[in-house]
Amino acid sequence: MIAAQGAMVLALAFLIDVVAGDPPNRFHPVAWMGSAIAWYRRTLNVGGKARRFFSGLVLIALGSTIVALIGWSIQHGCQECPFAVSIVVQALILKCAFSARSLSRAAKFVVGALDAGDIPLARQQVAYHLVSRDVSSLEASDLSAATIESVAENSSDSIVAPLLYFAIAGLPGALVYRFVNTCDAMLGYRTEQLEWFGKPAARFDDLLNLLPSRLTAAIMLLAGSCWGTAHGVRRACLVWWRDHALTASPNAGHPMSAAAGVLGVQLEKQGHYRLGADLPRPSASTIVHSIKLLWITSAISVAILSAVTWTRGLLWP
Repeated sequence: MIAAQGAMVLALAFLIDVVAGDPPNRFHPVAWMGSAIAWYRRTLNVGGKARRFFSGLVLIALGSTIVALIGWSIQHGCQECPFAVSIVVQALILKCAFSARSLSRAAKFVVGALDAGDIPLARQQVAYHLVSRDVSSLEASDLSAATIESVAENSSDSIVAPLLYFAIAGLPGALVYRFVNTCDAMLGYRTEQLEWFGKPAARFDDLLNLLPSRLTAAIMLLAGSCWGTAHGVRRACLVWWRDHALTASPNAGHPMSAAAGVLGVQLEKQGHYRLGADLPRPSASTIVHSIKLLWITSAISVAILSAVTWTRGLLWP
């Protein structure tokens, strides 16, 4: 039963996400992480470059240690609980480290605004839920591309990566990943105030996402083959191979270029990159297909990583 426990936790966590989604922020551990990171930034992001860098490094080291200990304590404490209670408690904690439903819902908001022809609302939804870039001049196809890019990148960051680290290292692994990724999302910007303070978070996040981003892209190709053609899969492989290095991030280009190839569209951030340059521009209907790709990718990932978790339980009970 020990070997099966981790796989059952992972599967139940995904089911909870599908059915119920995220808890309110006041009960959400990631919101608590965000509040702690924001307090630390206000308090210790001062001084010159070296001091800011050291403060950012301490944040990553100390925060990762704390959340790892919390994850270990919960996981260890659950060993003393009845089996069903242990599964449910761990699944509820793991659920807070990832979210497919919220990502899907955010993309659907954009689809609704675009279908209604309300470009200002679509810009608002994209900026609020999905991207940090300036969207004030983006039109329908640009907003569709930005949405698809965010769905693709977050398929790795918000779903596959935390589940992968759970499969490798249990709750401590999933929570450490989510903490580092949250730090990067809040601090990883090249501004005067944040560049050096956020650099440790950005670099550590890059390191942690090396494997998940590539795994996500590969699973996307597999997901695309579930409803595509052999020609479509070959095109997706070509676009992934050709364009994955065009983004500034060493990782984001993998799921984004794979999604461009699977969906058969061009994804462009003007002045930065163009993935699938020989393909047509996307539309609101393409976002719908990207949501389908998100869910199939998530389901395949859960199946694969549940097997990995089960195997880990057999080898290291």
